[in-house]
Amino acid sequence: MHNTSILLPSNRAKLRNLTSLSLRNLSLEPNGRQRRKTIVDDDAVPQTLKSPAKMVALREGRNMRLEHSRSSGDLRTVGEEENAAGSPTKNRAVKERPKIGRMRRRSTLEWNNATPQRRQERLERVTEERMMDVFYSLHVGGIEEPIYISETVERTMNPTFRHIDFSSCGPGIMRLERVVVRVWVRSVKMGAPWRQLLELDVDLLGGLQWVGKSLDTLTHPLQNPNTLLFHMTDGIYTLPPPITPPQPQRPVNRSTPSARPHTLATSPFDALLRLAKLDDSIQDALTTRNKLASDLENLLQSNREALEDRDRVAEAEDRLKTIEFAKVVVGKQVEKGRKQVEEKRGSLDARRRLMREDVEWRAKEKSEMEDTIRPEIPALKEEKEVHKKAIRAQRRRICEDVQKIYPLTPIPKKSLAFTIRDLHLPNSEDLDSEAPETVAAALGYTAHALLLLSHYLHSPLPYSVEALRGSTTTISDTISKLSKTTASGTEVRTYPLYSKGVPRFRFEYAVFLLNKDIQLLLESCFGVRVLDVRQTLPNLKYLLYMATAGEGELPARKAGGVRGLMYPGRSASDASNSSARSGLLWPKEAANGKVVGNKGAVESLRKNITGVGKKG
Repeated sequence: MHNTSILLPSNRAKLRNLTSLSLRNLSLEPNGRQRRKTIVDDDAVPQTLKSPAKMVALREGRNMRLEHSRSSGDLRTVGEEENAAGSPTKNRAVKERPKIGRMRRRSTLEWNNATPQRRQERLERVTEERMMDVFYSLHVGGIEEPIYISETVERTMNPTFRHIDFSSCGPGIMRLERVVVRVWVRSVKMGAPWRQLLELDVDLLGGLQWVGKSLDTLTHPLQNPNTLLFHMTDGIYTLPPPITPPQPQRPVNRSTPSARPHTLATSPFDALLRLAKLDDSIQDALTTRNKLASDLENLLQSNREALEDRDRVAEAEDRLKTIEFAKVVVGKQVEKGRKQVEEKRGSLDARRRLMREDVEWRAKEKSEMEDTIRPEIPALKEEKEVHKKAIRAQRRRICEDVQKIYPLTPIPKKSLAFTIRDLHLPNSEDLDSEAPETVAAALGYTAHALLLLSHYLHSPLPYSVEALRGSTTTISDTISKLSKTTASGTEVRTYPLYSKGVPRFRFEYAVFLLNKDIQLLLESCFGVRVLDVRQTLPNLKYLLYMATAGEGELPARKAGGVRGLMYPGRSASDASNSSARSGLLWPKEAANGKVVGNKGAVESLRKNITGVGKKG
């Protein structure tokens, strides 16, 4: 077989290239099937006496003489028998079997008349006798334990094992060219203990024969028993068949006319003499070659020191050139680095100078601004405090209005139980105590009131109310990880404040977000800590209480006051008079639009806060 391996034998013949093993034609008899006792008589054939054909043959042959049974090699046709007896050659045709007369006995094998069921049982029994459990182990020289033990393939005659795992082996083992393979088998039917079937010392370099790229490309079947296949990285190999000794030739019978004496031709004497002379010349040439090699070796040994000195000089010169070249390169790099350092120093000096000039200019500008604004700072601080008080008073008044719109009334004889606009909203742990419609409407009122308070207190809700639709209000979660991010952006999760027709957990989570809004408003605006976030209306009542708390009476609601609503044709004096009549807080302006003073506005604010002009 022609070897088409893509690797050289020196590269392939390593243990690391062995990937797997296969075994074909598994047999406990390595040299083939051993013949058992020969059936020398027809009576010893199984079921012979029970055969009807046998009984007929015995009846017909009672008066016939007893003849020895013939083997298959002695059976000849009728024509051959007549020819041997001296009959004419032309009568060699085989006679037909007589229709009536003595019947010949048919075969007595039990397979002929057996039923298909019996044939199947016999086939399964024969196959089960040959089925065995198989595994193998790999061994190398110098190591007592095996370097690899394969898995056990059960009930098989042609096992194919898994890939070999050499992860636990070092490079010293993976580079070996010899390996010992031991195959262990166990009979399935008898349940006998494991026994060693094969032990092969395999030379991976020269002891394998290439079979093909894979088992599918085999052109001839593997007929030898216990054929071991080695799966390498470039194909499949097997052990070559053993060399059989030549068969002795049969002695030729000289008495037969076919054996004719003949002579064999040989070489003449001159050719033999030339061959002898040529052999002498070859021997002389080999002697001369050996002598020249010895002389050259002695010459090299005598001049070894001079040769080594010459090699060292060449190496030193080469190293000196390398050092000089490295010196030139490093010099260039040092010069380039020096220039970069100088440039960076100049850049840093320029930056320091600009920073110093900027600091001086800013300090000068700050001092000039302080000199200009310092006289007005007390008046601005006083105006700021007045504005703060005015804003706080207006917020207090607005929160009072919200409390009137959405009154929170406590339920008698119940602790921490309130109604909003006569609708009872239980706490979060007891939402099922009221009807779903009542709870949804109360939650809608609560969300609306909370949204108004967030606007007036200038504190946005972290969980904003998306849609104010009474009993179908929804709230969104924009900051938690529950928000879903899509290709178009972040999709906000919206949760309903009603329980009808929606999953229960979404409704409960919406109520939780509403309670968290109330808690965050209390903590961010008033610094109040909430004890129980589940108490919705009690916490909202506390928030309104903190928003409406304050000293003094509530200020009056202002009418107008938006400059954009003034008519374009009105003069500055009309605008100031209108502002005075309506209680606006705008400063007086001159005809050119410049502010001429804020003292009147501050006084107006102070009077408004103290209740001057209040109407309820």
